[in-house]
Amino acid sequence: MEASSLSRKQTLQQVPSQVKLDSTVLGFQEFLGYVKRHHPVAKQAELLIEESQANLLRARGGFDPKIEVDYRRKDFKGTEYYDELSGVFKIPTWYGVEFKAGADRNEGTFLDPSLTVPEDGLFSAGVQVDLGQGLWINERMATLRKARLFEKQNAAQRDLQANEILYEASLAYFEWWRATREVRVFQQILEAARIRERGVIISAREGDKADIDTVEAGIAVQSRQLSLEQALVDEVKSRLKLSNYLWLDGVPVELQEAVVPQETLEGSIDVVLGVLGVSLDQFNMQNHPKILALNFKLDQLEVDRQLKANKLLPKITVDYNFLTPDWDQVNTITQDNYKAGLTFAYPIFTRKERGDLRLSKIKIQDARYGLQAESLILQNKVSSIFAQLESYQRQQDIASTLADNTMRMLQAENRRFELGDSSLFIINSREVKLIEARLKQLEVQLKLFTAKADLFRSLVLQPENF
Repeated sequence: MEASSLSRKQTLQQVPSQVKLDSTVLGFQEFLGYVKRHHPVAKQAELLIEESQANLLRARGGFDPKIEVDYRRKDFKGTEYYDELSGVFKIPTWYGVEFKAGADRNEGTFLDPSLTVPEDGLFSAGVQVDLGQGLWINERMATLRKARLFEKQNAAQRDLQANEILYEASLAYFEWWRATREVRVFQQILEAARIRERGVIISAREGDKADIDTVEAGIAVQSRQLSLEQALVDEVKSRLKLSNYLWLDGVPVELQEAVVPQETLEGSIDVVLGVLGVSLDQFNMQNHPKILALNFKLDQLEVDRQLKANKLLPKITVDYNFLTPDWDQVNTITQDNYKAGLTFAYPIFTRKERGDLRLSKIKIQDARYGLQAESLILQNKVSSIFAQLESYQRQQDIASTLADNTMRMLQAENRRFELGDSSLFIINSREVKLIEARLKQLEVQLKLFTAKADLFRSLVLQPENF
C-alpha cells in the first residue's frame, strides 16, 4: 500500500510542460496558484456552490406542474363492478393557489352514483385556494426561500474555506523560507569558522599561537556544524510540510531538494495576498463573508419562524371547479355545472404549534447573540492585527540594524585578531552574538509575514492574481 502510494507521487521537476515553473525557484505567488487550482480542499470548497445549486433546484421542484392519474377497475364472475379513470393536471403558484384541470371517465354495474359521468367523460377546470395556513407562506415557499439563502450562505462559506487553505499554505511557505535562510546563516558562519581554524593551525605551527588555540578553534567549528545539522533537519521538515499543499491533477507533488523559495518576500507578500494599501478604515464588517454567512443563517431562521407562526392559523381550503362534458366548447362552461368544496381544521389547544414557534424564536435570538459576539471578536482581531503590523515593521528595522552592527563588530574584532590584539574567545563570543542577531532578524520577519497572512485571513480576501 505504501509502495503504491509512493510510486504515484510526482516531483516538482516532473510536472507537465504546460505548467509554467521555474527550474529551481518556487515563488510565493506561483506556489499559492498551485494550491488554489489543485489542492483537494480548494476543490472541495467549490463543491459548496454545486451543493447549494442542487438544493435550489430541488426546492424549485415544489412548484413544478404535476399530472396525477388514478385508475381503478373491478371484475368479478363476469360482472364489471366498476371501471374508474381520473386524471388531473395541477399548476402550483407562489402563494397558496393551485390551478388544475382534470377529466373523469367512469362506468360499471355497481358504480357509485356520485361518480356517474357522461359517456364521453366529464371534464373540469378550477382552482384550489388556501385561505388560512399556506396562503402567504407554506412549506414549498419556505423551502425555496431557504434554498436561495442557503446558496448565498454557501458562497460565503466557500470564500472562507478557500481563504483558510491559502492562509495555512502561506504559513507553511514562510516557515520554509525562514528555514532555508537559517541554513544559509549557519553555512556562512561555519565557513568563516573553518577559515579561522586553518589560520590558527598555521599560526600554531609557526609558533605565533598556542596549541590550545587550535583546540578552541576546532570546538567553534564543531559547534557551528552541530547548529547547521539542526538547521538542515528543520529545513527538511518545513519542506515536507510545504509538500502537503502541493498537488497536481489529484496527485501529491513532492518538493525536490533543488527547489528553493524566492530570495525576498517583503516586496511581494502584500501584492500576492491582496493586503497592499488595506487600512483599518476600509474594513467593512457587514461585507465580511463570516458575517454574511451568519446573517443568511439568521434569515433562514426567520423564514422558519414565519412558517411556524403561520401554523397557528386554521386550515381552510376552498376548491371550485367548472364541469363540462365537452372540453373543446367553451360555451358549455357555466356556473350551473360545478363541483366545490370547503375543508376546515384547527387544533383546539395549538400546544404543538405554539411550542414550535417559541423554539424558532429562541433559535433566532441565539443566532443574534452569536452574530453580535462574532462581530466584536472580528473587529477586535482586525484592529489587533493592524497594531501588530506596525510593531513588527518597527521591530524588523531594529533587528536589521542590530544584525548589521553586530556584523561590523565581528569584522572589527577579526581585524584585531589578525593583528594579535584579540583572542579566539572574544571572536567566538562576537560570532555567537551575530548568530543570535541573524536568527532574531529572521524571527521578526516571520512574525511580520505571519501578521500579513493573519490580515489576509481575517479579511477573507480573495485575490485574483494567482
